[in-house]
Amino acid sequence: MIALTHTRGQTWAVFGLARSGLATARALIAGGAEVRLWDDTESSRAAAAAAGFQPMQLHEAALVGCAGLALAPGVPLTHPVPNQVVANAQRAGLPIIGDIELLLRELKPVVYGITGTNGKSTTTALLAHVLTSAGRSMAMGGNIGQAVLDLPRFESEADGVYVIEMSSFQIDLTPGWQARIAVLLNITPDHLDRHGSMEAYAAIKARIFGAQGAGDTAVIGVDDDHCRAIHAALASEQGGRSIVPISILRVLEQGVSAVNGTLYDNGKAVFALDFPALPGAHNGQNIAAVYAAARAAGLDAAAIRSGIASFPGLKHRLQRVGSIDGISCINDSKATNADSTEKALAAFENVYWIAGGKAKEGGIASLKPLFPRIRRASLIGEAATAFATTLGSAVPHALCGTLDKALDDALAAARRDRIQDAVVLLSPACASYDQFKSFEHRGDEFIRLVAERSTDEQGAAA
Repeated sequence: MIALTHTRGQTWAVFGLARSGLATARALIAGGAEVRLWDDTESSRAAAAAAGFQPMQLHEAALVGCAGLALAPGVPLTHPVPNQVVANAQRAGLPIIGDIELLLRELKPVVYGITGTNGKSTTTALLAHVLTSAGRSMAMGGNIGQAVLDLPRFESEADGVYVIEMSSFQIDLTPGWQARIAVLLNITPDHLDRHGSMEAYAAIKARIFGAQGAGDTAVIGVDDDHCRAIHAALASEQGGRSIVPISILRVLEQGVSAVNGTLYDNGKAVFALDFPALPGAHNGQNIAAVYAAARAAGLDAAAIRSGIASFPGLKHRLQRVGSIDGISCINDSKATNADSTEKALAAFENVYWIAGGKAKEGGIASLKPLFPRIRRASLIGEAATAFATTLGSAVPHALCGTLDKALDDALAAARRDRIQDAVVLLSPACASYDQFKSFEHRGDEFIRLVAERSTDEQGAAA
């Protein structure tokens, strides 16, 4: 834990008592601050009470005398309307910041930051793995893994660097953000209910490069319109940072590219993209970003390739979880929107697709060009009927309702078709909250179901 000693003698309000909120409260108290904390959810308040805290409603009177409001990233800051506690803090004139801002104020650390609509968790974990494999000291957290204030305390770069995944919500709560190496992978529509427009969302993502100067490096994807505009804006500045564009669509003469199974650095082939834990073109983008960031951190190409080759992959992200009758079962539960599922469908040829849940705006219409890869769709959750309508006669499908029935339906179809390289792919293109607590819960249940059926298969063979 990182004690926030710069807050000693102050009073801070903390709103949102999940992982990062409780870590923030502990860090503030350890640093000598008084904390007033609350959450709108009864179960979160109960968990805080069980951890030894005394939640209190953060009405305007409770904010009097506070130095600031430490806000959890899941709480609406501006759209669709500010949370009531946020509004109270705004009226009281309090700064509203997040745990990452508190970390930066405490230590002024060396930070490598990663954001993007898709791929940021894999890229963050992969970069952390590559650095560790090369013997570098680092700690990873933020939107992945541990809350940043639960990480070890690094007083200097010699002690270690922080590799931080940044969601748009976290960037919005970190006005003092500055990263030695900053990565922006891509920007596609997401969280527009929380940001109001694509323009606002893209502007927040662009702040991953905020306050960079000489000696810093900006790594940016240039395969979508919003990122290309941000790249052009960065290139026009005189800040002295190094700018490294990355692409999976074409070989860049200046920049890093992952095209046709090969990684290129400034137009020259470096190594083949033959990493089983990182299938698909979208992982080419993640690998290109990690290569560029790791080179900026001083690693050579051989060390980077070695680190990538030993990366086991991330749970719930194109994770191979078993094989039944020669049919690979892939857990891609993290795919909560159509754009993420597009990457998964593009990675395989013969897909028995499990999809559905709580639909996001636009549904799966954008996936129509990939329908020929889908042998059958086994649909679950609230979105099943709407998805069936979109699939129409183009893709055989069944309304299965629940995940266990969908897995059985997909396996039965794959067994019947007897197609080589058949894949049962859970890539829902939906949020999980209609039937599960989280995408992790959904993915864990899929893993359990696959293991159960694998055991049944072995038992029958015996």
